[in-house]
Amino acid sequence: MTGWLGLVGAVLARPTLYTGGSIHTVDAADHVVEAMLIEDARVVAVGTAEELREQAPRARIVDLDGQVIVPGFIDAHGHFPGEGAGAVFADLSSPPVGTIRTMDELLAGLRDEAAQHRRGRWVVGYGYDDTLLAEGRHPTRHDLDHVSDRHPVAAIHISGHVTAVNTAGLAVLGLTAATPDPDGGHILREPDGHTPSGVLEEMASEHAQRVLLPGAWDGLRILRAAEHRYLAAGVTTAQSGLTPPSLVRSLAWLGRLRGLTLRLVIWPDEHSADALLEGTLRLPRLDPTWVSLGAVKLMADGSIQSHTAHLREPYHDREDGHRGQPRGAPEALAEKAARYHAAGLQLAIHGNGDAAIDTILDTIEAAQRAHPRDDARHILIHAQLADAGQLERMQTLAITPSFFVQHIRYWGDRHRMIFLGEERAARLDPIQSAWQRGLRPTLHADSPVVPIRPLEMIEVAVSRTTRAGVVLGADERLSPTQALRSLTIEPAWQQHLDESRGSLEPGKLADFVVLSASPLQPGATVQQTIIGGRVVYHTEHDPADRQRR
Repeated sequence: MTGWLGLVGAVLARPTLYTGGSIHTVDAADHVVEAMLIEDARVVAVGTAEELREQAPRARIVDLDGQVIVPGFIDAHGHFPGEGAGAVFADLSSPPVGTIRTMDELLAGLRDEAAQHRRGRWVVGYGYDDTLLAEGRHPTRHDLDHVSDRHPVAAIHISGHVTAVNTAGLAVLGLTAATPDPDGGHILREPDGHTPSGVLEEMASEHAQRVLLPGAWDGLRILRAAEHRYLAAGVTTAQSGLTPPSLVRSLAWLGRLRGLTLRLVIWPDEHSADALLEGTLRLPRLDPTWVSLGAVKLMADGSIQSHTAHLREPYHDREDGHRGQPRGAPEALAEKAARYHAAGLQLAIHGNGDAAIDTILDTIEAAQRAHPRDDARHILIHAQLADAGQLERMQTLAITPSFFVQHIRYWGDRHRMIFLGEERAARLDPIQSAWQRGLRPTLHADSPVVPIRPLEMIEVAVSRTTRAGVVLGADERLSPTQALRSLTIEPAWQQHLDESRGSLEPGKLADFVVLSASPLQPGATVQQTIIGGRVVYHTEHDPADRQRR
């Protein structure tokens, strides 16, 4: 029996040689080769087909038939498994993501969801965008009261920074006319100046969303749906950002029990980070090749499309001088950042507005001055309105930015016409400027804010074209090669993972994507996603893909 098992093991352990196509290694010189040899879940060699056949004459041959291999895409910043929320919550997205165009359609979607729940259970929808509704506003408690008188109801904004609830929801949350605004958030009021309208911003929204977290079974449904979407997009390492303690624990145990198909980096929120430092959040021993703890995610402001990003100058469409606001007192952010930095932790701080970016740079500078550290690789998330002076400060402070480039595609026209005006909108996401300064910028989708589609991110970063066909900031366009690097080796480096993934080089994990054509030209599609040498997604096995075709 031992002999037979040994023979079977030898067959299964045979190296595999991929050839017959182009393989983008994304190494330091961006070499493109014709063959790659993998064995035991890692890349053994890359080069010509002839030399690799000589190196491994017994290798199993996979003929690419002209297809293209790139390293597996790495999620630089997102909120896994939020992409799978549609498995449990109503999808309230407007085109091009969903179908909701009016308040009546939004309410109808929530009514359909309510019909599936027992009395008293929260009815939740996500992804609505007030600026894409015909009415041009957020739903209020009065709107949502029309959904049901049997359920508390919540609608989460596409940005994740605003939540609208009905009257029953306000009661469950304990929000009344006497409830003060939380630090770093707002409970919007009706014309009397006291009664909550049902619309909650920033920290008020975050408190509400914590109540809406799904139970274990629904959470698993969300996770499996998210995994499928990530794998179908070619993502091999996902990221769970701003992760609360309960989810940190669940994801860590799933990783320990090999219950995840893709690799995962967990970015704890401040509550999780404090509990980890205090020893009150105990986790199983993690295999860092599958699940690892990354940067502590902090928030300096909100989102431009919610008017909650903190700007130096007023919003274009606001005559009252409104500039947004910080998520909390800058002193509080500085205290947290200094504590985590001193403990040796990496920081990832969210900042969209230029005023918020100033605060973040001051915060990290003070932390480094008090507790100098080499190679901290602190990250500035979004950096939407960073200017040349701020990029220079990032260079001086060794901070690396990650850009939500799809803002240009999904909100660019509204940034031009509504939120920022032409001049400021043209300097959104200064990616090429960051690249030229050697900042090693990355691209992210902030999923589930928009679907995670790396190939679309490459196209947007290269073209910088809005849905209306307007080019925003032509000088900030990336080359296709730069864009590919910003979704592979750069996010690996940014998260201290570049020794194990991000490029196809000997010794690294065999995580890669087979594409129909070069990612450096429009039109490529994901055919297969391979993690550790194992095919985890194949187009031919995807019912959704067969339906599309």
